[in-house]
Amino acid sequence: MAQKWIETVAEAQRLAKKRLPKSVYSALLAGSERGSTLDDNLAAFAELGLRPAVAGHAVSRDLSTHVMGQDISFPVFISPTGVQAVNPEGEVAVARAAAARGTAMGLSSFASRAVEDVAAVNPQTFFQVYWLGTKEEMVARMNRAKAAGAVGVIITLDWSFSYGRDWGSPSIPEKMDLKAMATFAPEGILRPKWLIEFAKAGKIPDLTAPNINPPGQPAPTFFQAYGLWQQTPPPSWDDIAWLRSQWDGPFMIKGVSRVDDAKRAVDAGVTAISVSNHGGNNLDGTPGVIRMLPAVAEAVGNDIEIVMDGGIRRGSDVAKALALGAKAVMIGRAYLWGLAANGQAGVENVLDILRMGLDSALLGLGHSSIKELSPDDLIIPEGFRRDI
Repeated sequence: MAQKWIETVAEAQRLAKKRLPKSVYSALLAGSERGSTLDDNLAAFAELGLRPAVAGHAVSRDLSTHVMGQDISFPVFISPTGVQAVNPEGEVAVARAAAARGTAMGLSSFASRAVEDVAAVNPQTFFQVYWLGTKEEMVARMNRAKAAGAVGVIITLDWSFSYGRDWGSPSIPEKMDLKAMATFAPEGILRPKWLIEFAKAGKIPDLTAPNINPPGQPAPTFFQAYGLWQQTPPPSWDDIAWLRSQWDGPFMIKGVSRVDDAKRAVDAGVTAISVSNHGGNNLDGTPGVIRMLPAVAEAVGNDIEIVMDGGIRRGSDVAKALALGAKAVMIGRAYLWGLAANGQAGVENVLDILRMGLDSALLGLGHSSIKELSPDDLIIPEGFRRDI
C-alpha cells in the first residue's frame, strides 16, 4: 500500500469505508439496537473541555507508563477484536505496528491469526478469553497462550447477545467457500484494491478462530465459536476468581462499568479492570464509557489498575481519560480503520496520531508528564458523570 500520511482517525475511517466491501465495513462499525451507546461513546468526549496554560511549559513530556506488568512508551495499547479479515496479515500486522511503537497487543481468542504468530512479533501480547466451553478448555487456551509467550490475560465479560441494529446488520458468511464468494463477488468487485491485497498474498479472508481449539485441530468458524460461547453458562464471581487463580501473571477483567462490579473485581484478585461497554456493541443504553470512569476510578483506583476502552479517537481523548483516573486506554475501531486503510503502516499511523495528540494536549495543559493529569485540567459540565 502507499505510505500516505493519514491526518486523523476520522480520515482513516473514511479511507476504510472507501476500501472495504460494504459488509466488511458494516461489521467493523457494529453497534447495537438504536446505537445510543455507540454514539454516546464519542459524544461524551466532546462535552469535556480543557483548561490550557500559557506559560511555564515543559520542553519535553514523558508519556510512558507501566500497565499489566509491561512498560509501554505511551498510555495506549491494542484492544482485542475478533477476526480482523480486513487485511491479509490481520492481527500480525497490528502486533508488528504496536511493537514498532513500543506498546502492547491485545489478541482476541476469536482472532483470525494464531497466538503463536502474534506473540512472535510482539512480546508484549495479552491473550483475551471469553467464558467459553469447559473449564479444562479455558485453562488449555491460557496455557497455550503462555507457551506462545503471552504475558497477560484479558477476560471479556461485557458481551451480551445483540440481535439487531436499526440501520441493519451486515451479511457475514459462515465461511468463504465458493458459494459465499459468488454471493459477495459484487461487493468485492466494487472494492478492487481490497481484492488485490488478498490476491497478492495468495489468501482469502479467514473467518475461522484458530485460538479456540488446540493446535493441530481444525479451527472453528467465527460463528461456530460464537455459538459455543452462547451455549456456555455464564460465570459467577467465584468462577472468575477461579480462572484468575489459573494464571500466574497479570490478569484483566474487561467490561466493568459499575462500582459494585469493580469492587468485586478487586476481591477476585485481578491486576486490572477495563472500564468498557464493548464499544457500544453490547447493551444499548449504557452510558458513554468516559462518563462511568470517574466513579469507578474513585472507588478502586488505589487498589487496582484502571484502563478505559471506548470512544478514543484523538490524543486529547486519551488525556481526558487519564485525567479522570485511567492509567492507560485501549483502542479498537481506531486501529482497525488504520489497518483497513493502509495495513501495518496505517496502524502505526493511527498510533502516531494519538501519541502526537496526547503530547500536544500535555504541552497545552502545562504538564511534563501524563502522571500530572487530573480533573483540574478539565471543564466538566454539570450532570456529565454517570455513577452506576
